[in-house]
Amino acid sequence: MNSDEKQRKPSAKIPVKNIKVHQPAEPVTRNFSPSDAIYVRKITGFFTRVRRYMNLFFMVAFAALPWLRYDGHQALLFDITEQRFTIWSLTLWPQDLTLLAWIFIVGAFLLFFVTTFLGRVWCGYLCPQTVWTFIFIWFEEKIEGTANQRKKLDSLPMSFNKFWRKSLKHFSWLMVSLLTALTFAGFFTPIQDLFIDFFTFNASFAAVSSVLFFTLCTYGNAGWMREIMCLHMCPYARFQSAMFDKDTITVAYDAGRGEGRGPRGRKQDPKELGLGDCIDCDLCVQVCPTGIDIRNGLQYECINCASCIDACNGVMERMNYPKGLIRYTTEHELSGKKVHFIRSKLVGYAVVLVVMVTLLVLDIVNRVPMSLEIIRDRTELAQENLNGEIENVYTLKILNKSQKENVYRLSVRGIENTKWNGEQEVTVEAASVYTLPMSLTVDPYDLSGYMTDIYFVIEEVGSNGEVVLEHKSRFFNKR
Repeated sequence: MNSDEKQRKPSAKIPVKNIKVHQPAEPVTRNFSPSDAIYVRKITGFFTRVRRYMNLFFMVAFAALPWLRYDGHQALLFDITEQRFTIWSLTLWPQDLTLLAWIFIVGAFLLFFVTTFLGRVWCGYLCPQTVWTFIFIWFEEKIEGTANQRKKLDSLPMSFNKFWRKSLKHFSWLMVSLLTALTFAGFFTPIQDLFIDFFTFNASFAAVSSVLFFTLCTYGNAGWMREIMCLHMCPYARFQSAMFDKDTITVAYDAGRGEGRGPRGRKQDPKELGLGDCIDCDLCVQVCPTGIDIRNGLQYECINCASCIDACNGVMERMNYPKGLIRYTTEHELSGKKVHFIRSKLVGYAVVLVVMVTLLVLDIVNRVPMSLEIIRDRTELAQENLNGEIENVYTLKILNKSQKENVYRLSVRGIENTKWNGEQEVTVEAASVYTLPMSLTVDPYDLSGYMTDIYFVIEEVGSNGEVVLEHKSRFFNKR
């Protein structure tokens, strides 16, 4: 290569931009160790009160819902053994799987929409892992004391004081876990019978095993694993980044206002000291349930619980600084750019959510409150009776999906002069299946071939023809 070619060749160097980043004196490492413990400091503030009121409301709802009665039965019961889900006046059966699918799809897209707009507020305010963790921490504070007292207690050798406090704490955790497990199991089996049978030692092995399993899960997750679930096991923390953008509202630290960090007196002017508003007190770290430092930027471990906001606002108030050094904000706002609350991704999730809700409503409105299953006699498709007529044997299973007893009228069409052998008007109890053996006989002269399509018709008596269902089957001739 000659000198002219070297001069014409563009430079391969990449321009470097120097960025000033705050570096702590000792780099923080987050190597996982089961022995690590996070001592969450108690905090008060606006967002903490909001979270507690929301947690209280949904905890009361969780505890009360399985005890509610509707029209003589448990209002909410997802009976797996009977393959029947009861939701007030609505009863869902395996045949209604599409309806359940729509419900789960709507829930998923609602979560996507909220996450795109408000980040991980589900994790911070409504996630059962977070709710039960804070409940268990409340028992720790009442029995073992503040975060510093708990840390000191754990560092001391075993004594009577430590033994009774630890024993009482774990006993309280287990009692909460047991009541949680019994309530949760009460959504899947009649809760009144479950409580009576469990505490009188008359419950079945399956019921006892389920309750003990969920007790251990609650005790382990909220008592021991806590942030490990959020940091290492929760899949939502991993795929949430696909829904975030620079206009997503999240908990963030205003580095432009807070840096550089450093302690100072309350009456000292931070500008004269060359400091920002952050006094480097680390309270935002001490109150974080996942143990992160929000000042290091957006992190997948952050659950948007806003405990750090309440802690920082309290410090700013005492220092006579403006609140909001840590706040709910967006990356665009922090960088001084315009925030776009209405954007294509959010609109897309909203449109899909509206479509899914519409389909769910239409599915519920157009749902026929009965079902008919036809089972043919497989041993002999067709037989000739003593009158020389061709007879086919069927078993009809009539499912009453409603919450009241109904009378159904049955008929068949597709072949002229068909004789129905069996009941044609049956009474089916609420949310139950009625099995009806019957047969059809036809004069062979009315059959045009070996196989003829027929239609069983079932109609609810008293519905004036509004509740009618047809089911296709076949009638076979002798060869």
